[in-house]
Amino acid sequence: MLTAESGKTWTKLSLISEHARRDANFRFTSLAHLLDVEFLRDCHHSLNRNKAVGVDKVSWEEYNTNLDENLSGLVERLKRKSYKPKPAKRVYIPKNETEKRPLGIPAHENKVVERGITRILQSIYEEDFLDCSYGFRPNRSCHQALKTMSDLINSQPVNHIVEADIKGFFDQVSHEHLMEFLRIRIADSSLLMLIEKFLKAGYIDDRLLVRSENGTPQGSIISPILANIFLHYVLDKWFATTVRNHANGFCELVRYADDFVCVVQYADDAEWIEKELENRFEKYGLQLHPEKSRKFSFGKYERENAARQNRKPNVFDFLGFTHYCDKTRKGKFKVGRKTSRKKYAAKCKAMNKWLKSVRNLCKTKEWWGILKAKLRGHYQYYGISENYRGVLSYYKLTLRLTHKWLNRRSQKKRMSWKKFNQYLEKYPLPKPRIVHSFYACHL
Repeated sequence: MLTAESGKTWTKLSLISEHARRDANFRFTSLAHLLDVEFLRDCHHSLNRNKAVGVDKVSWEEYNTNLDENLSGLVERLKRKSYKPKPAKRVYIPKNETEKRPLGIPAHENKVVERGITRILQSIYEEDFLDCSYGFRPNRSCHQALKTMSDLINSQPVNHIVEADIKGFFDQVSHEHLMEFLRIRIADSSLLMLIEKFLKAGYIDDRLLVRSENGTPQGSIISPILANIFLHYVLDKWFATTVRNHANGFCELVRYADDFVCVVQYADDAEWIEKELENRFEKYGLQLHPEKSRKFSFGKYERENAARQNRKPNVFDFLGFTHYCDKTRKGKFKVGRKTSRKKYAAKCKAMNKWLKSVRNLCKTKEWWGILKAKLRGHYQYYGISENYRGVLSYYKLTLRLTHKWLNRRSQKKRMSWKKFNQYLEKYPLPKPRIVHSFYACHL
C-alpha cells in the first residue's frame, strides 16, 4: 500500500519517464535522492517474503520487525555514501545432468536497494528500449517474443535464420562498457557509484570472498535491467541503425534477455550479419559460442529446397521450443512449434525424480496439490499454439509415472489402472490445454 510520500516518488518516476520519452538525449542529474525511506519501504514490501536468506542471514520478517529503524539507517548510509552492498551467497543449482548453474542469493538490504534502483532505471530505459526486446520487461513475455518471431517468418520474405548464443553472457559483461552506457543517460554520480558498488560486491563461495571484475550479479534484482541496458546498446540499437541500413533485404531481430535470433531474407545478408555479430560482440568483450551459433535456410521454401537438395528441412530451437516448417489446413506455409527434445527430456526426468522422492514422505493427498501445480506450470509455459501434442504427451507420461511410483510405496498393495483411474475421477489432475493462442488474440 502506497503512502503519500512514496506516492510522490512514483509521481517523480512518472515525470522522469515522460522526460525520457520526449528527449532521447537528455541526461538525468538527480536520481539517487529518490531512494528515500518511504520509497524503500514500498520496495521492501514488494519483495518475496519466502526467499532464501543471504550472507546476512536476515529474512524479510526479521528486517520488517524494526523496519522504520532499519530503513532510516539505510537511507542515512546512502546519503553519506558509506553504504556497501554485501557480497551474495553463492549456491549451485542443477543445469543439466552434468552441469550446475551458479546462483547468487543477495542479502535482504541489497534486495531493497536493488529494487529501488531497478525502478528508477526502468522509468528511464523503458522509453529507450526497442520493440525487439522482450526479456525481463513490464508487460512483455517470452510468448510474445515467440509470437513475433513466428509472425515475421510467416508474413515477411524470410528465407534464412541467424541464431547466436553469447558465451557466458551474464558472467562476461564488461563493467567498464556497462558504466559507459549508463552515462549516456545518467549524469548522477551518486547513483552511478552505487550501481558500480553492486557490480563489484562479489560473492561468498565456500567461505571465500570472490570479487567481481566482470559480469552482472547473478540472482540479483538489478541484473536483468543492467543486462538489457548493455544489450540495448551493443545489439538492439546497433541492429536497428546499422544492420538494417546496410542489408540488401528484409531482416529483423527478436531478443529475449541474451537469447536472440535474426530473421533474414537473403543468404548474403545472413552471412554478413553472422560475421558482423561476431565482430560486434568481440568489440565489447563478449564471444559468440562457436558450436551454438549458426546461420541456415528456413522459411516458405525450405521444404522444397530441402527435397531438391536431398536433405531434411532445417529446424531450430528458441526459448525451449523447436521450430519447424509446417502447413496450414489449406496447404500454406506456417511455422510449427513443439517442446524441444532437450527440454522435454529434462522436464520428464525432473518429474520422475520428484515423484520418486515424494511418494513415501507423506500421504498422497498431501503432495497431490503440488503435482497439480507442476502440471499447470508446464501448461502455462509450453501450452502454446501448435504444441498441444507436446503438453498432452507430458500429461500422459506424468500419469504413467505417478501410477508407477504409487505402486512402489514400500510393501503396500498395488493400485491397478482401474483403481488409479477411479482415483483420478475423484481427484482429477489438470488436463493439457493451450494457454497461449497465437491466432485467437494478441498477446
